[in-house]
Amino acid sequence: MRLWLIRHGETEANVAGLYSGHSPTALTAKGIRQAQTLHHLLREVPFDRVMCSELERAGRTAELVLEGHEIATDTTPLLNEMFFGDWEMRHHRDLVEEDPESYAAWCADWQNAIPTNGEGFQAFSARVQRFIDQLADLHTHQNLLIVSHQGVLSLMIAKLLQMPAASLWHFRVDQGTWSAIDIHDGFATLRVLNSRAAWQQED
Repeated sequence: MRLWLIRHGETEANVAGLYSGHSPTALTAKGIRQAQTLHHLLREVPFDRVMCSELERAGRTAELVLEGHEIATDTTPLLNEMFFGDWEMRHHRDLVEEDPESYAAWCADWQNAIPTNGEGFQAFSARVQRFIDQLADLHTHQNLLIVSHQGVLSLMIAKLLQMPAASLWHFRVDQGTWSAIDIHDGFATLRVLNSRAAWQQED
């Protein structure tokens, strides 16, 4: 099985530097172009299953990437970005003033502190692990496209490579690129990270 990983295109919240989490935020014109470019780069890939975050920005990206493909997209909350609670659509400069104690705790210990009324990293990590655990049930698919978010995809790569969850920071997933992980007999190999090249059938 090959996992094809795509992060949603640029959004208005990305440009503004906001914690968007589960909040609806539209793709920018650049974000739309990024998804359309990926459509051309991956047009020859024989996707046989598509799994996508429930969030608008991921769904729109998947729609643009898959234009012309006759394949249904399955959405799952397991692929949603981390939920930031009261910090949603706020800039870190706002949080320093509006929620200084909780934000300072987060900055000091992001793995264990929890955004006010949000989802902590431990719960988020467990949720991503539940998705990974379900991959065993999808082993009959050869090319599985996953459209999700920076946090989810970075954490998924770290976990699949059997690295600690905190290692997600080693795997930045850029917008407008595709990455690929091969899974064989339960062993994962990171084959491609952040490619902007057109995929061609391998010999």
